Amino acid sequence: MAQYFEAHPDNPQPRLLRQAADLLSGGGILAVPTDSSYALVCRLDDKAAVDRMRRVRQIDDKRLLTLLCRDLSELASYAHVDNRQYRMLKLGTPGPYTFILEATKEVPRRVSHPQRKTIGLRVPDRKGLQLLLELHGAPLLATTLIPPGETEPMNDPEEIRERFDKVIDGVVDSGACPREPTTVIDMTPMNSGGEPVVVREGRGSLDKLGL
Repeated sequence: MAQYFEAHPDNPQPRLLRQAADLLSGGGILAVPTDSSYALVCRLDDKAAVDRMRRVRQIDDKRLLTLLCRDLSELASYAHVDNRQYRMLKLGTPGPYTFILEATKEVPRRVSHPQRKTIGLRVPDRKGLQLLLELHGAPLLATTLIPPGETEPMNDPEEIRERFDKVIDGVVDSGACPREPTTVIDMTPMNSGGEPVVVREGRGSLDKLGL
């Protein structure tokens, strides 16, 4: 049975999120609110948890997962970032953007793109999730919580617990999410002097990035 953590959206209780972080450390999978929609998260270095999260979503290893980071300094440990890329990242973090960058050796090969060696990274703008990342002390792997066979992400934490109670370990409830996907920017063309490519326009404003 999944544990249920009711965290205040503006002043999340550290005691509750410490318990949630302990579940992650023990190999658990959590449903958490982000600044775009609810997502499933687990430890980056826990292969069993990653495989289980894929089974819950019914996605194979060709579907890339996103790395959630606390800030730009943490992001830079997992992606190669030059000065030009850094300036754009600074404009969009924290916020509802996913940036595709060249992965460093810190990223397990099983979660980066096998041919391109890239990874999608985010710095979410959601207080509860930021605190969870801080308490966990490392980035988390994430996938949008879209039930198998459906196209829209879930937004009701009580419904999430009801539907996934037996297959995930916890639900962090801090209210509804915007339910709009992140804007996805492929920054890898910038490595060779090219321009970033908008893969998907979502909640994050392109104007904010100067695009």
